[in-house]
Amino acid sequence: MVCSALRRVAHLHVYLVRKASSVSKGHHRQALGSRPAASEFAARGAPGGVVELLGKSYPQDDYSNLSQKVLSRVGRNLHNQQHHPLWLIKERVKEHFYKQYVGRFRTPLFSVYEDLSPVVTTWQNFDSLLIPADHPSRKKGDNYYLNGTHMLRAHTSAHQWDLLHAGLDAFLVVGDVYRRDQVDSQHYPVFHQLEGVRLFSKHELFAGMKDGESLQLFEQSSRSAYKQETHTMEAMKLIEFDLKQTLTKLVTHIFGDGLDIRWVDCYFPFTHPSFEMEINFHGEWLEVLGCGVMEQQLVNSAGAQDRIGWAFGLGLERLAMILYDIPDIRLFWSEDERFLKQFRVSDINQNVKFQPLSKYPAVINDISFWLPSESYTENDFYDLVRTIGGDLVEKVDLIDKFEHPKTQKTSHCYRITYRHMERTLSQREVGRVHQAVQEAVVQLLGVEGRF
Repeated sequence: MVCSALRRVAHLHVYLVRKASSVSKGHHRQALGSRPAASEFAARGAPGGVVELLGKSYPQDDYSNLSQKVLSRVGRNLHNQQHHPLWLIKERVKEHFYKQYVGRFRTPLFSVYEDLSPVVTTWQNFDSLLIPADHPSRKKGDNYYLNGTHMLRAHTSAHQWDLLHAGLDAFLVVGDVYRRDQVDSQHYPVFHQLEGVRLFSKHELFAGMKDGESLQLFEQSSRSAYKQETHTMEAMKLIEFDLKQTLTKLVTHIFGDGLDIRWVDCYFPFTHPSFEMEINFHGEWLEVLGCGVMEQQLVNSAGAQDRIGWAFGLGLERLAMILYDIPDIRLFWSEDERFLKQFRVSDINQNVKFQPLSKYPAVINDISFWLPSESYTENDFYDLVRTIGGDLVEKVDLIDKFEHPKTQKTSHCYRITYRHMERTLSQREVGRVHQAVQEAVVQLLGVEGRF
């Protein structure tokens, strides 16, 4: 697997330092695509090393697969930077919940947690949410692991159990999340989520209903497509109605009245039934969030056996790209004043339409190589390209596959599109970066390139 090959990089530091020094000349901002020094790969070191992160040390093992490029994003907390577009979206959601939902003493019903550490245990990220041990979402190819027991959270849901266990029954969690994924204008290894959870007691759910005192939250029946085996149909219908009404009000607050909304049935391990919300925005149906009735087993294990609840999660980048017409997810990491000043508004609800910094021309190069004999996942190659090319890489497409009729060996051909967001790239500059990618494929994967 590419990850295991990358761990051999500890023996290739001299090679990488030499190549990195030849390319980094002329680059002034490493975040915008300078070639990596050896330290960029240090976190992928062989077992026995240590990762230092947020003031703590984590011993490495066979699961460790972090690059310094990703680690450099930890702690940036774009969602907490005032007037950043992600901060604007977050504040609009908070304002809505603070105004719409208040407690007995006119204080906000929902508490907000926006500074929780992104380092979580694998138990928090998976087991607490009832994600099976063999579920594909646990794969190294899809996550960033510090080691076998700790990782960078893949979703803000990793904090659900802890907050429920602390006795909270209505809260929002906002934070950066990390996933290894494809390379294009819609995907980035770090993005930001907002999670919402609300629990109801029997009295709260049935309050105001005729004969509400005779209704029950729980029963022992069978699971169906419409409800869990422990929930009564009355309770499930009310929870589903409250969830969808809450989220409809939220997106209407963000996007305006007259919005067409539809609900699509889906699957999450920690909710049932589960739904995705799609909105019709400028004539196109767009998925904006996922939600569902919380699995009662999860709620019970956190100590809230007498309550039933719902949960939802949305991506801040997704909403911001739709609302502000931001075409490329890399722009959220830009420190260009021409980008940032567009969002310095006096009112968080003010309409903003992103004005492009100008579309600089792309430079395209292809790369072909025989796949390693070990297990191979595309996300391993994408992560390698991101580490070396940084934010110069706009997207990576698999454009061809070939299987040798005699040896049965398989080769993949990828097209890498390079585009700087703030200036024009030269062919020579891209050539140096692309050469580094080619050489890293050969050196780190131990395969034969077909360039």
